[in-house]
Amino acid sequence: MIEALPISTHSVRALTIVGDAAMVLGLLGALAAIALSILALRSQNYKTRSYFNKLFQYSILMVLFTWILGFCAIIWFHVVIYKDLPLKLPDSVVHWLNNSIRAMNQNSEYDLPLIPLTDAPRYMLPPWLEGEKVYFWCLCFSIIATLAIRRLKNQKFFLAVGLSLFICSLITYLVQNPFHEPLPRFFAEITPFFSAPMAGYEKIGLFMRLYPRMIFYYNAHYMWIHPPLLFASYALVQMTFLTSIFMLFGRDRAIEGYGYACTKLAFFLLTIGMLLGYPWALKAWGPNWWWDPKIASSIMMWAVLSTFLHARLYLNKKGFWYVNAGLGILCFVAVMFTFLSSYFFPGEHTLQ
Repeated sequence: MIEALPISTHSVRALTIVGDAAMVLGLLGALAAIALSILALRSQNYKTRSYFNKLFQYSILMVLFTWILGFCAIIWFHVVIYKDLPLKLPDSVVHWLNNSIRAMNQNSEYDLPLIPLTDAPRYMLPPWLEGEKVYFWCLCFSIIATLAIRRLKNQKFFLAVGLSLFICSLITYLVQNPFHEPLPRFFAEITPFFSAPMAGYEKIGLFMRLYPRMIFYYNAHYMWIHPPLLFASYALVQMTFLTSIFMLFGRDRAIEGYGYACTKLAFFLLTIGMLLGYPWALKAWGPNWWWDPKIASSIMMWAVLSTFLHARLYLNKKGFWYVNAGLGILCFVAVMFTFLSSYFFPGEHTLQ
């Protein structure tokens, strides 16, 4: 599909090579972290254990570096799309369409910007579209995990962090790899405009389907704020899930405190992200979106996180240590349900 577009095949190949290399190195780094944490756990000598822990920290930093490298490759590829794929029409057609847009805007609550005459409209894609969103989520988690191992000194927790990073890397590589077939839905959407032979009126009609979606979705300012806030909060709740599992088997106050701090920040980011999604939804979809499955499940997730934070006030009361641990696990279950709802339930957010 990409071969039919006026975009360099070398760019696509470079994205695939760099991205795959970064993900494979990330997997190897996570495996090394798991092995080193096991060696540190088995070591009886303090100096040897310290040596393995130092190597473990380097391996976690390697994982983080590879995720950042892959993210930079995604950003670079989006810059290539911006340069190579303008929605260009003849000037005479642009003048005619602008007159139509002016007339349409008189009866519209949200104005569609006029088509620029000096430069064709271009896609300014954020680096968390389609499969890239899972990659961004895992990048955020790798940052949080790196901060966690610098703050906490629990050997078993180090092993859990290594396992979590390996699982994240493996799922992303096998299921949601943004480098093997980059942005398939986006390219399927725009390919006919560049490659399919069509009459002039058909191309104008296709342009008027693509242009509003470019303005109100791909190039929307909210797209650069709303999704990353949500995925950063998901990554923070993932760390809450990890610390909550440890709470079931011990009373390490440092681990519980780190999980609580992550949940507070996740709740703040989730709240801001959901509030910012409201004006964007009105602008992009109109008023009939309240019962979208993703919206409903997000409100449920927000309520579960709120319950966790309120229950934490009673942490020292009998039994509430385990209640909080269970609620922390439930928070992550709510996150996964919210995320997967886009794949299985029809609605404005659907990815079917």
